[in-house]
Amino acid sequence: MVARLQAEYNVAVDWRPYYLRPDTPPEGMELPDYIKKARINGSEERLARMSAANGLKFKSTERIYNTRLAHEATEYAREHGKLLEFHHAVFQSVYAEGLDISHWDVLRQAAREAGLDADEMQAEVENGKYTALIQAQVNEAQRIGVQGVPTYVMNNRYAVVGAQPYEVFLQIIERLKADSAQRVE
Repeated sequence: MVARLQAEYNVAVDWRPYYLRPDTPPEGMELPDYIKKARINGSEERLARMSAANGLKFKSTERIYNTRLAHEATEYAREHGKLLEFHHAVFQSVYAEGLDISHWDVLRQAAREAGLDADEMQAEVENGKYTALIQAQVNEAQRIGVQGVPTYVMNNRYAVVGAQPYEVFLQIIERLKADSAQRVE
């Protein structure tokens, strides 16, 4: 969906980190009962339908993964001009294959798929090169009121929270166009 928006509307997309569950231990944790219950009630059927409609596979995660390493590895990818490729590979790992992105073997494979040096990425992340930057970005997300993932902030004015249909984004784009037209008048 993001790629479609970029192609059709020439929008810039920038991925930023946010810890939905900052208390997640490094090894991850079991899904809370409220999530298990929501799944039983069909909450993920919509995600599966949206994925299928966009030609993507969808697999429910079995645990909550600690995403710190993935966020820091994403900064390495950004620095090396491969942000979108790496982000796509990581999303595929989690949501199509059900892999745990807190493990280096998964992140290293995503790096290779994105055309990155997996050894260098791991070394820089393990040396803490991106830790402070990620924490500052997470703090900024909290400051502006992000409470869910994904959250799409459009033109620093409108937020779209959660996996939403393409039409929701089109409505926001139309609002932005109308806002821009009003300012010009």
